[in-house]
Amino acid sequence: MGVVALGVMLALWATGVVTLPEALSGFASPTVVLIAALFVVAEGLDAAGLTTWVGQAVVRYAGASRVRLVLLTMAAVAVLSALITPNGAVAALYPLVVVLAVRFAKSPSRLLMPAAFAAHAGALLVLTGSPVTLLVSAASDGAGAGRFGFFEVALVGLPLLLGTMLVTLLLGNRLLPERKPRAFSRDLSALPATLRRQYIAEDELARLTVGTDSPLVGSLPGKLVGPDYPDVHVISVRDRSGAPLGDEPVAEGARLLVRGDREEIRRFALDNWLVLTGDADAAPESSLIDKEFGVAEVIVSPRSDYIGDDVFPGMVTDSGQLVVLAVQRYGTDLGVSPATLKAGDSLLLHGRWDALDEHTNDPNVVLVDSPDAIRRQAVPLGRKATPAVLVLLVMVVLLATGIVPAAIATLLAAIAMVVLRVVSVEQAHRSMSWTVLILIAAMIPLSTAITESGTAEALAKGLLGAIGGGGPALVMTGLFLVTAVLGQLISNTATALVLIPIAVSVAAEGGYSAMTLLMSLNVAAHAALLTPIATPANLMVMGPAGYRFGDYWRFGLPVMVVYYLVAVFIVLPFWPP
Repeated sequence: MGVVALGVMLALWATGVVTLPEALSGFASPTVVLIAALFVVAEGLDAAGLTTWVGQAVVRYAGASRVRLVLLTMAAVAVLSALITPNGAVAALYPLVVVLAVRFAKSPSRLLMPAAFAAHAGALLVLTGSPVTLLVSAASDGAGAGRFGFFEVALVGLPLLLGTMLVTLLLGNRLLPERKPRAFSRDLSALPATLRRQYIAEDELARLTVGTDSPLVGSLPGKLVGPDYPDVHVISVRDRSGAPLGDEPVAEGARLLVRGDREEIRRFALDNWLVLTGDADAAPESSLIDKEFGVAEVIVSPRSDYIGDDVFPGMVTDSGQLVVLAVQRYGTDLGVSPATLKAGDSLLLHGRWDALDEHTNDPNVVLVDSPDAIRRQAVPLGRKATPAVLVLLVMVVLLATGIVPAAIATLLAAIAMVVLRVVSVEQAHRSMSWTVLILIAAMIPLSTAITESGTAEALAKGLLGAIGGGGPALVMTGLFLVTAVLGQLISNTATALVLIPIAVSVAAEGGYSAMTLLMSLNVAAHAALLTPIATPANLMVMGPAGYRFGDYWRFGLPVMVVYYLVAVFIVLPFWPP
């Protein structure tokens, strides 16, 4: 799509339809800048554990009810779409939906398409939920009708979401296919508990904090456990800030990770004035991961430089940031004594999440699962959640009040996400959907050309001539049909860019408010429901659900009827022509 869009841009310049500055104007468009900044904000919310928290809430409240499962899943995807766009929401939550479906003995194909369609509706709950809404808002302002309010679009978004839910509950069992998934996403939410069982076996793990009056204050890390506690083994000692201690004496506030018999650990903690801050009573993985610390599993690769090195549980790695928790060879624990590494040995490493991300990127080992992926699925509302949510709230206030232009508000939010270290610079770069950005930037000149060449005016007159004096409802119906048909074949963003100038011209020719027709066009553009190629969100669920190309239109048609009713009969009273 990006290549085609750039080709269109170059063809317009080469044929003299637009000038060079006009051809390249899309790359300086405030809308493109705004959307790029929103990708970074979305990455920050996901990295902070917001999507994990949402998923766990669905599991908690759904129970065994099919209706609650469907409604909560669709509501979660819709709300998340409003915050981080439909594509981001579906990408973040579809693995969870697959897990929920299996857990409740449902086929993923019965849940994933409704979730994707809920994302389409959720994008219309706030102004920044979709690039199309931003484009029509800017076009409405350019036509002199004013911009849409930040929450104003919810007047169509809420009916769309409720209507989609109703169609799913009433017709879903008959219209949604029972398919066998062709691909499964990896569920990492239970991985910490699995790693704990595999590497720690029958022992307990516990986190202990050294108190003010503890006799261990001033002791060296290697001499914390005496012969009175033969079943307690200290495998990690960190200072108050979380950095591993080497040969420095232990001070108040130091954190210990110990392994051994549960009762012996409790006795060790009581005798030495240690505060027990986490053990297996809460959850099997609670002693391995939290908002600050996590684990990673690595395998020694063939020809690794580490082959022949001696390692043992409690050993600090060369980086000084990670601690070896356990070592296994072909699934057998090598114990607490030093062992000589061989190719194929697996190590369980413990450290801060950012240190794990940085230091497991090592050609001498094979990383089994990304620490970042584990954290996103297993740690809801991590330590970065507070700054991420605050940034989001400030951005929403700026967008809703219009104190600064929308592009500036989102740019400030994206910068804040990086400065506050919610996301790294590398994560911000990776968050960009370059296809979307290039598509929009390259298609803006086509929209300009359609307007300035008189094409939009000619098409508007033709549409009005064909419809005659049928009134605004008939005009909106014709516009809906054209938009909906095109939106099944090409990107709904590209469709909007082509039809926005036509809608503005129709409004001018017919004496209607541009805001009315543009909001109707906005709803129609989001009705990309009949094919898997209509939107990335539709395509993302195709493999995990096992859908076929023809499955979409059967369920999409009744949902599209809801979109038509909203595009005409909800838009007209709220945005009178």
